Parts: sequence; C-alpha cells; structure tokens
Amino acid sequence: MSMKNFRRARKRVEVSVGESVRIIRELQELTQNEVAKRTGIPQSTISAIEKDRVNLGVERAKALARALQCHPAVLLFPGWEVSKESAA
Repeated sequence: MSMKNFRRARKRVEVSVGESVRIIRELQELTQNEVAKRTGIPQSTISAIEKDRVNLGVERAKALARALQCHPAVLLFPGWEVSKESAA
C-alpha cells in the first residue's frame, strides 16, 4: 500500500474554555475548593465554568490565571492558533 492512500491525521483537539480551566487545574493537582479560596470565586461558579454553563469572562479569567499561574489568554482562547508568520 502506498503512502498516497493515507490521510493526514488532525493534530488539534477541540477544547472548550471550561475544559481548559479544568485541565490546567487538574494538572496542578488543585481542587475546585482550593482554586475558590485562591480566587474568591465560589466553588459552585468554578464548577459551572468548567462545565461551560457560565461564561468565564475577563475578570474571572484574570483571577483564575493568577491562581493557576498561567496567562488569561490560555483560559479564554484554548483553541486559538497563530501562524508562525503572523506571530513574528
């Protein structure tokens, strides 16, 4: 079988804003309660954000980014791709 018969695999996985918050939180082994204490955002709101039931918003993104030690854009735009030409 020649290589012409194969299709390229997609390299990207779609991740929602809420999923990105949960993934980053879990990678740091933090509970929702720990993040709530660090941010002042109620645990129930953090849960709703992670389930994409509540919009993250800029102010919450800033607070969560400080608690999770990442840039707010990582949380707000998880699927954003920048071409190398425009990033330079």
